Amino acid sequence: MKKHFFMAALPCMALLMAATSCENENINPYDYAAKNDTIVVNNGGSAMVRTGLADYPSGSIVWTHDTTLTASVKIPEGMSLYIEPGVHVTCSSKPVEDHPVEIVVLGNLYCMGTAQKPVVISSDTKKPEDWGGIICGYGSQEVVLSHTEIADAGATPTESSISFQNKLFKTTIDGGVPAFHFCNPNGRFVMAHCYLHDNYNDQTYFTGGNGVIYNNVFADSGNSSDGEAVNVKSGCKLDVAYNLIYNACTNAFKLSNAGIETGLAPTEIHIYNNTVVDCGWRREKNKKGGSIWLEKGIYPLLQNNLVYDCRFGLKQPTKDGADIEHSVLSPNFFFASTAEGVEQMSAESSGVIYLAASPSSSTPGELNPLFVSFQQNDKMNINCQSDDVAAGAPLAYNSAWDFHLQASSPALSGAVASVQQLWPEGLAFYGMKKVQFFDTANDQDYHFACPTAKPFFGAFGTK
Repeated sequence: MKKHFFMAALPCMALLMAATSCENENINPYDYAAKNDTIVVNNGGSAMVRTGLADYPSGSIVWTHDTTLTASVKIPEGMSLYIEPGVHVTCSSKPVEDHPVEIVVLGNLYCMGTAQKPVVISSDTKKPEDWGGIICGYGSQEVVLSHTEIADAGATPTESSISFQNKLFKTTIDGGVPAFHFCNPNGRFVMAHCYLHDNYNDQTYFTGGNGVIYNNVFADSGNSSDGEAVNVKSGCKLDVAYNLIYNACTNAFKLSNAGIETGLAPTEIHIYNNTVVDCGWRREKNKKGGSIWLEKGIYPLLQNNLVYDCRFGLKQPTKDGADIEHSVLSPNFFFASTAEGVEQMSAESSGVIYLAASPSSSTPGELNPLFVSFQQNDKMNINCQSDDVAAGAPLAYNSAWDFHLQASSPALSGAVASVQQLWPEGLAFYGMKKVQFFDTANDQDYHFACPTAKPFFGAFGTK
């Protein structure tokens, strides 16, 4: 092991961040001056960056130990940050600079968590809006989020924030940033086996990129008036499958081709075998929140998704809605336990896209999909406008819940197995391929693909 070889050339404060002490011993072959963004190359006399786990490409930044960020991090274009399995990154809610902590990725990012050792990025106080998020730049080529937990993000940037200075996400300051944002139409990303929760704004926001999103949990998204789980604009080509989305303030999926007027290609997105529970309940006033929102000429494939006690089913605005002619919007499964839910999913509800091929509750409680273990708020109010459980808001997400279907579930029939994928062969991430693990037991894939569709509704089927 040659970790000390690199560390000898690095001052304690030169970790591409403001860290609390040198005991973290993260490996970084660059000296970093946080105040002026000056990068001084320091290769340490080796062609590789070596840790106790693997050899990484020359010039890589590698975080090997738990780290506290007291200032924002910027990964310059052409450089790559690798975060090793089990690393916890704690973002300070009281940064040393005049803006919230952000991780701005102008280059590449590889969060290499495993089922046993996830990467965790959260705040010191464990409260939403404590820090910004992972904001990727227009030149970001590859981002891997594998077995990664992201929580407590969504803080509003200032004019001195790195994301704002680089004109990322939005060019005006009118709210918090997403927990994860990707915007390069020519770049690629994967989110697999991740857990995003308690983020103050959108969990994810995509304004370009080729990606696969599967086997994730998006829980407790947004604030009292805003926050999607998956928010997609134009310039994307995405497969999204086998995700659980619970308690998104507005929608599980907000899909739009906004941006084609600036030259971006229309988005192609295939969404199948996802479980969506208790979404949209805080957006009663503007009639926008629900489960899946379609607008501005989007033409998605939506099949085999299970929607449970959300304010609406498929919905679009009365003007500038979806391209229905070129969309595939059934079959999906819609369940409502209340009279309000039945009414708001029906063909008579304004803006709802009702399709007879999709099973849907016609009376309260009909077609209960029979989850193995789930506790709905006994005071549930589908049109609740606050975070107050006593007023009918959803209960906080419980990881002990089990959204597999019981053997007698009506959601086990009527779905289709022949769902077309946009990335049937998946996506390769060459920055992962270049990592040379010393122990084959620690070796990780560089190729990611959504699992193929199964003929049941939702993400889980039976046990």
